[in-house]
Amino acid sequence: MKTLQASYTDGFFDVSAAHGFLPAVPPLISLPHIYQALQEVLDNMPIQLSDEQPGYLHFPGKIQEVANQLPNYLAEVKQESDIRIIQALYRGYAFLTSAYTLEPAFQHYKQTGTYGKAINTLPANIAQPFVAVCEKLNVFPWLDYHYGYSLGNFYKINPEGSLEWDNLQMCVKFSGQPDEAGFILLHVDINQFSPNLVGSVLATLAAVEANAINQVEAGLDKNLDTLTQMNIRRKEMWKASRWQHYNDFRVFIMGIKGNEEIFGEGVTYTGVWDTPQQFRGQTGAQDDIIPMEDIFSGVTRYYLKNELTDYLLDLRKYRPHCVQAFFVDLETQVKQVHADGLAGYLFEQASVNGLARLLGILEQIYHFRNGHWQFVQKYIMANTPYAKATGGTPITTWLPNQITAVLQQMEGVMQSIALLSDIPDEKGTLLIANNQATFQHKKQLLAEQLSMVSQDTYSADTLFSLNSRYGLSDQ
Repeated sequence: MKTLQASYTDGFFDVSAAHGFLPAVPPLISLPHIYQALQEVLDNMPIQLSDEQPGYLHFPGKIQEVANQLPNYLAEVKQESDIRIIQALYRGYAFLTSAYTLEPAFQHYKQTGTYGKAINTLPANIAQPFVAVCEKLNVFPWLDYHYGYSLGNFYKINPEGSLEWDNLQMCVKFSGQPDEAGFILLHVDINQFSPNLVGSVLATLAAVEANAINQVEAGLDKNLDTLTQMNIRRKEMWKASRWQHYNDFRVFIMGIKGNEEIFGEGVTYTGVWDTPQQFRGQTGAQDDIIPMEDIFSGVTRYYLKNELTDYLLDLRKYRPHCVQAFFVDLETQVKQVHADGLAGYLFEQASVNGLARLLGILEQIYHFRNGHWQFVQKYIMANTPYAKATGGTPITTWLPNQITAVLQQMEGVMQSIALLSDIPDEKGTLLIANNQATFQHKKQLLAEQLSMVSQDTYSADTLFSLNSRYGLSDQ
């Protein structure tokens, strides 16, 4: 049987029970002195530097004016070998690239309430060093979630304090306002529990390999408890970032691919490529928690065969290669567990407690996705008619596509439990009873929402209110 490694690392990220999906080393807050000119642009770039002082992005055309005067650090970048400096350079050039190209779209939004056109040409003094640093990381030259916007873009306000969002600050930012910081730093907060989550996956699969069913059940229990804890933190989004202020910074995290209304054919990287390039934008869908859980629990076996699932799998390429390698090995090992994955193994072992925990894990995956779907309804659909997400995916069908897969597997696991005669323990009994009582509400909510968004016109507020009617509000 293929056995997962204890660690998958690129020197910055280390997917393991020790670090989960967070960096193994703290990100640099700022660049070394040799890149002082670039750092000064980044420091002065946000729309608001303080309540009294606006930054470059406040003024039409200002960011292009100062960026065009930057030295071309291509030679210096090519000599870098320190992974922390390489990551910080990627982060800086990714932010600057998005600011440079999308600033006109932001100015148009301020004036009209709709996104305008982006700039389609990146000058050589940005494009060349940016692509060079991306080659060192083996990533696409556009703002991403891991090295750029979120997991590699935080520091603790109180160094001795926790990783909760209100003790974190962004190293580089677009709006300079608390709502942007809360929005992206909550993702770091949630990932503070990822070491336990990754550890539980490794432990469970090791126990399966040893055919130690009690340890398998214990691993599933830890996975469920950790995922539940993460969902509690995820709900902090409603407080960390007010939905009415999402458009203060959203346009700057838009990708090129899938957003032709903004970027047209793409962006030309002067001095690198002669033809326009297209890359997906920064999105929470690039986070690793739910993709790992989908593979581990078996949700991937229920993915619908359609273009939306193709988008989901395409986003795997927008992750560090150590994460991609972990996913590939995880998928291989889960397939070796049983033809029907963990669910098949647990049923074969007549483990009603294991199946109950698996059902609980699937319910938490559902709450992650349905909660995210509610964020979309309020943060995006209630704010703008623009129907594309930052990753270039359609907002009205993207998450329902994945929710459908989760619900299908939940139904299958409940059917398997019904075929077993053993009595589950107290926790298992509660998990089964709760899901039996609420499952039809989940299905009915999704069906009614999909019916509503299929109409030419619909109310985002009415769509959102359906969650409360079915007892599935995320707030």
